[in-house]
Amino acid sequence: MTDQTPQPVAIKDFADLLHLDEIELNLFRGWCHAGAPLRAFGGQVAAQALVAAGRTVAPDRHVHSLHSYFMRPGDPRRPLLYQVERLRDGRSYSTRRVTAIQRGEIVFSLSASFKRPEPDERIERQQSMPELPGPEGLPAPYAAWSAQDPESYWATTAQRTLDMRIVPTASPGLPVDELGASRQYVWVKSATQLPADEPLLQVCALAYLSDLTLASTAALHLQPPRAERTERTPLVLASLDHAMWFHRPFRADDWLLFVQRSPSAADGRGLAQGDFYTRDGLLIATVMQEALIRLR
Repeated sequence: MTDQTPQPVAIKDFADLLHLDEIELNLFRGWCHAGAPLRAFGGQVAAQALVAAGRTVAPDRHVHSLHSYFMRPGDPRRPLLYQVERLRDGRSYSTRRVTAIQRGEIVFSLSASFKRPEPDERIERQQSMPELPGPEGLPAPYAAWSAQDPESYWATTAQRTLDMRIVPTASPGLPVDELGASRQYVWVKSATQLPADEPLLQVCALAYLSDLTLASTAALHLQPPRAERTERTPLVLASLDHAMWFHRPFRADDWLLFVQRSPSAADGRGLAQGDFYTRDGLLIATVMQEALIRLR
């Protein structure tokens, strides 16, 4: 008898992180790698849920926002099922809700809104990108990831899928500014080219990238950024919710500056927000996240 157990896709490039199998109408299956030991990486769960939602929407409608909650840690040793509900298809906007299920339990939920493009230069406005060094010559996080856990996904596979460069915390204004907000700046992009004719994958890739460092921004007053640590710390960080707004088209396989700020940490929680800019200063997305923060 042939073994019918589904197997995870081998991770050769970034697009493999977003791979889903459609197993029934409005039902998809995917695998997620570990972010922490025996915990599926939340950014990949969110990205795959957005892929599932986008596959049920007309191609001329692009996602402009998502709101999500992490309810239980996913198990990277098992597949996740993504069930899509088609809540509304209006003349300009479409709304989808996605529930990620594992072993009969809901581990994650996402609501996403899609819309038809409405270009109008008369309403264009954005805040300016801060003046910071470009990614060239800045340190990469891979050595630190390997030192923390040489067997982890981050140490063994991440270099094939993502590029990251860290603006050092010794720079002025880091990690905590004079107003009491902690700040973190990183350059990120997919390490491999994404299909130019699939804008949904560009957005879903950014959803993945947005979860790499945001939670740690809320805890910079307690520990160095993950990319600068050489050993594990007695701090527990876990994403509680995640929201994103996509302002303008972009490519996630070009360098993007992720400007992060955390205005508050209290009651076992930390709030962090961030903006993504292209290299020429175009503001393309905004993200907010609340994270659980506990000292062991």
